[in-house]
Amino acid sequence: MTPGDAPPQPGRPGARTADLPVSLADVEAAAARIAGRVHRTPVLTSRLLDAALGCRVFLKAEHLQRVGAFKARGATNAVLALDPATRAGGVVAVSSGNHAQAVALAAAEAGVPAVIVMPEDSNPAKLAATRAYGAEVVSHGVTHERRDQVVRQLAAERSLHLIHPYDDPDVMAGQGTAALELVDEVGDLDLVCVPVGGGGLIAGTATAVKGRSPGTRVVGVEPATAADTRASLAAGRRVALSAAPATIADGARALTPGQHTFPVVQRLVDEVVTVTDAELLDALVLVWSRTKQLVEATAALPVAALATGAVTGRRVGVILSGGNLDATALTAGLAQPAGH
Repeated sequence: MTPGDAPPQPGRPGARTADLPVSLADVEAAAARIAGRVHRTPVLTSRLLDAALGCRVFLKAEHLQRVGAFKARGATNAVLALDPATRAGGVVAVSSGNHAQAVALAAAEAGVPAVIVMPEDSNPAKLAATRAYGAEVVSHGVTHERRDQVVRQLAAERSLHLIHPYDDPDVMAGQGTAALELVDEVGDLDLVCVPVGGGGLIAGTATAVKGRSPGTRVVGVEPATAADTRASLAAGRRVALSAAPATIADGARALTPGQHTFPVVQRLVDEVVTVTDAELLDALVLVWSRTKQLVEATAALPVAALATGAVTGRRVGVILSGGNLDATALTAGLAQPAGH
């Protein structure tokens, strides 16, 4: 749907959100709560990138956010929204990297004890950074398949408050503040395109965008090997992948959409498309070469969708979700021959 089209019907993108776990008012409240504690990141443009993609692209530079990712927004909002007694008891989170760092930093600045569960194969730089922010990191023997079990066990044993990386309304509202800033700064967009992992970013983004500009389409992009949200939308219910997906987009390896995020995606997101890792690598190189911005692979998912024609628009907003590179994985991927 583009500006000027007929108003949305109930149950379709743009419809009322009173029965959903997060609202535009929640995103606006989060923006006020985290103001001055996270960066208001710039919106970048590039004529060369526009020419390559055939549209006007506005890049919300969340790779320049604190901890190098949009995750700082949701984690900060979630920590600050806690009542004093809950804060005093401490928080626990589970993440392969960006959310881990974000919760560790937000907790440290709020004086809240933090325990972070991270799979053993997490990016070593992200493990080190999380520890550097002062959090206790639990990773020994933790796999992607059992990390949720570990974090819930720790929460119960130590009476810690769990801040989920995406399936938490306060996290979702915080993530939506990036899109709120984008729409307020840029104005009319036909399309906002977002990477999709567990769904916190796209749920918050869709809430903000549809609340401010109901005619703007919101499209999510997943790796083809990690398309749990696309499969869930097709099935009309949450479905889970059988094993941790293999993709260079390490921020999009969720096994299933969140219980809270999925209803928002169903109601407000217009479409979810997929790209291959080969297409993603090409898009990553395109972003690096045209914009000179060193983003991580997950951040380039929307650019890959635009480059392949999986999604189209005239004035397009893109959330560049992060810049915490897994150099080892990317080096291996870039070394693959043409046609990989």
